[in-house]
Amino acid sequence: MAKLKVDGKEIEVPDHFTLLQACEEAGAEVPRFCFHERLSVAGNCRMCLIEVKGGPPKPAASCAMGVRDVRGGPNGELPEVFTNTPMVKKAREGVMEFLLINHPLDCPICDQGGECDLQDQAMTFGVDASRYSENKRAVEDKYIGPLVKTVMNRCIHCTRCVRFTTEVAGITELGLIGRGEDAEITTYLEQAMTSELQGNIVDLCPVGALTSKPFAFTARPWELNKTESIDVMDALGSAIRVDTRGREVMRILPRVNEDINEEWISDKTRHIWDGLRTQRLDKPYIRRDGRLVPASWQEAFAAIKSAVAATTGEKIGAIAGDMATVEEMYALSELMKALGSENLDCRQDGAALDPSLGRASYIFNPTIAGIDEADALLIIGANPRAEAAVLNARIRKRWRRGEFPIGLIGEANDLRYDYEYLGAGTDTLTELVDGTHKFLAKLKKAKKPMIIIGQGALTLADGRAVLANIAAIADAVGAIKGDWNGVAVLHTAASRVGGLDLGFVPGENGVDAATQLATMDVVFLLGADELDLSRKSTNLLVYIGSHGDNGAANADVILPAAAYTEKSGTWVNTEGRVQIGNRANFAPGEAREDWAVIRALSDVLGKRLPFDSLQQLRAKLYAAFPHFAAEDEILPGSIDQIAAIAKIPRKMGKSGFASPVKDFYLTNPIARASAVMAECSALARNNFKAAAE
Repeated sequence: MAKLKVDGKEIEVPDHFTLLQACEEAGAEVPRFCFHERLSVAGNCRMCLIEVKGGPPKPAASCAMGVRDVRGGPNGELPEVFTNTPMVKKAREGVMEFLLINHPLDCPICDQGGECDLQDQAMTFGVDASRYSENKRAVEDKYIGPLVKTVMNRCIHCTRCVRFTTEVAGITELGLIGRGEDAEITTYLEQAMTSELQGNIVDLCPVGALTSKPFAFTARPWELNKTESIDVMDALGSAIRVDTRGREVMRILPRVNEDINEEWISDKTRHIWDGLRTQRLDKPYIRRDGRLVPASWQEAFAAIKSAVAATTGEKIGAIAGDMATVEEMYALSELMKALGSENLDCRQDGAALDPSLGRASYIFNPTIAGIDEADALLIIGANPRAEAAVLNARIRKRWRRGEFPIGLIGEANDLRYDYEYLGAGTDTLTELVDGTHKFLAKLKKAKKPMIIIGQGALTLADGRAVLANIAAIADAVGAIKGDWNGVAVLHTAASRVGGLDLGFVPGENGVDAATQLATMDVVFLLGADELDLSRKSTNLLVYIGSHGDNGAANADVILPAAAYTEKSGTWVNTEGRVQIGNRANFAPGEAREDWAVIRALSDVLGKRLPFDSLQQLRAKLYAAFPHFAAEDEILPGSIDQIAAIAKIPRKMGKSGFASPVKDFYLTNPIARASAVMAECSALARNNFKAAAE
């Protein structure tokens, strides 16, 4: 720690802080354009000038000077800096005057208006007139893809976007060419950017040079209602803010959450919102003469009632989809229990995860923030870049610090960091278990080794044996010891951990999802669309969901429900953290929240569920599963549970591990309904073909 004075106020800060951070710690406001806490220091905008006592008789850039660089007085006086002296004020006004020489000052038509750092700081730290009358320079706008719109006349060359793509996203797609007045930010040969995190440069840009292309000219920020919620496009549970106008979602932005997404979100999370408007189910449907026709709620419920009455509980099943909330899964499980059915499954992909093996067997035990502590990593059957782009950026962040060997078993993909490719599947896993693979020594040498297990390894026919072998490796290399549990299951479905916590899996006499579709008389799909429904043989398939996708197309009865922005619900992320998302807008037409649909259906079926409101439902849920009441908390799994899994029979067949995510942009019904995601997907496929050729 280091002590110093800021504007006469004595403070103590970590000695790695910059003077800018120290000033802010003291409560002083220091303007900046190029500095960002999560990026390297560039020191090129010169807006953060301060005065250092005893230093040279000129302002100093506070972002590029550390607290260790300032010296105290000759008699032991503390180092002292000032942020509000006449010298500082004049210097900042001069810098602002320079910045505005070439800026077009087109605030009335700029999408960044109302959220522009340059606008705000010009008002606070600038002057009301300029001494320059020369013509402003003009720069040609660049095409950098379908997500980011460029108006490069506004660019002030802070290089935040360049540093983000290089350091965080891991691909050098933006750079600065030319010198002086000819300097420009551009992509290589003006090609579209390929990073799954590129939308974050819109948030980073302090002016209107980079703005959201899909959001352009649709709304002003002060027109929007802002709702804090949780992302469900993957299993990370990134903190987001949903901005709405009336009944429509206009955009989605990140919120800061140091434990999960820091302040980044993926492009799918950010630009999914147009899919919330299209392909929506806004009224019930019944299949008659092979065609789905609109019906009333009473007619839809009557069709379900007659089908349920004609069969028994053993021939009724329920499958939960990838974006279902804990509340609606709990309501559906209670209805199935009342009907005498044990045929429940939240694992559409057939993953070999079982709550009876303990919570440690299906959560990301070291936590997402724990990646920063790990000193070796083994990735098995996963492609983190496609399955959890923000988590992949966190792995890259740890890799950039050095001394972090990474091994991969599965498909060899560009993960944006270097790794050692160990093999394709179970043969390599066997070598690690036997102790004959050379990478094992690197894992054993590490103090906190981590093993990330993807769904590509667990969805195999012998996925349970694969899990047992991984547990044996973890035990052998010291990944489970003391207070460190390095076994990390990476999920791709936002609902999966919550469903496993609830026990939404087949009971003693129950059957899994695939068997349900082949053998049951009545099957309820709770937003389940990632299934092969071409071979279904059920008499009645009931789809409860928000979009006309695979499930609705094959259903016999459709009950319209709410999308994730249209309901308050609980999700549990891949690390087992309980999170609550808030309703930002209302479902269209006759669609209702999923739990309310299930509650109304239970009444018609004569199995009335004991709650009439979301509060009453949650009271029942918390009584049965108390850990769901602890918002933003993680109920940890035990390392003993991992050790017990290692004793399960470990014989595996020969097979390779492949990530279940083949197209990052089209993984769920909302994404497949989005025109923006369709364009990104087509562009990614073309880039892949070009690279292959």
